[in-house]
Amino acid sequence: MTGETERFPVLRITEGRRTNIEDVIAKEFSLAITLNDRDLVTLLCSPANLEYLAVGFLSSEGLIRGKGEIKNIILDEERGVIRMETEEDRDFAGRLITSSGGRGTAYYSAVDAQSQIKVKTEISADEVFALVEDFQHRSPIYRATGGVHSAALCNKDGILVFSEDIGRHNAIDKIFGECLLKDISTAERIVITSGRVSSEILLKVAKRSIPIIISISAPTDLAVRLATDLKVTLIGFVRGRRMNVYTEGWRVVAESP
Repeated sequence: MTGETERFPVLRITEGRRTNIEDVIAKEFSLAITLNDRDLVTLLCSPANLEYLAVGFLSSEGLIRGKGEIKNIILDEERGVIRMETEEDRDFAGRLITSSGGRGTAYYSAVDAQSQIKVKTEISADEVFALVEDFQHRSPIYRATGGVHSAALCNKDGILVFSEDIGRHNAIDKIFGECLLKDISTAERIVITSGRVSSEILLKVAKRSIPIIISISAPTDLAVRLATDLKVTLIGFVRGRRMNVYTEGWRVVAESP
C-alpha cells in the first residue's frame, strides 16, 4: 500500500479545535500508453498493476480481442510509459480518447455487446449483500484515504479478482486486464463497482457476457436504458440490507437458489 499512498501534513479542525496531523493521501500517476510506436492515450491512475490497466483499456476500447494478439509489453515506470505491440496493427485514427476520469462515448456502442445477454444466472439477495460486504472490506487504500474506487469480478460464492484505482473506469479495466492475461473467464460472472454506473461502464461489462453488475452507487439514465435493451441486471445503492434493482429483476431471487 505504501507505493500507492503518501503522507502529507494536514490541519484538522473538529468543533473549533485545531490539530496538526499527518494524513494518508492516494497517489495519482500519469501513464502514457503507446501502441505499435504511436501515442494512444495518457491515463491518470493509481501506480499499481499498470500492465493490467493498459491491457484492460485496450480490450475495452476494442483494440485487442485476446491475449494472443499481444506481442510485447514494456513498462517504464520511471518515465510513466507503457509500450505495447500487437501482432497486427490497429487503426485508432479518429477515435475519441480522453483520460480516465470520464471517457468519451465515441468509443462505445451497443454493437460492442453483440447481442442481448440471455444468461440464466440467478443470485439471491443474501448473496448480493454478502458479496458487497466482502467487497467493502477488501480495500486498505480506500480505508486509509477514501480516495480510490474499487472493482471486482465475482461468482456467487465470492470475489475472484479485485482491483482499485483513483479512476472508476481504471479499476474495472484492471480486473479485465488481469482476466485477459491470466485466462480467467468473465462469462456468466458478476461485476461489483464502488462507482457510478454510466453507459460506458455498462457496455464495458455487457460486452464480456457478464449478466449482473452491482454498484454501491447510482446508475445514470442511459445506463438503465442500455441495461434494459441488453438484458443486463443492474443493481445499485447496495447499502446494508437494501438495494435497488433497476433492470432484469428476475435474476435476483428471494432466497439462495
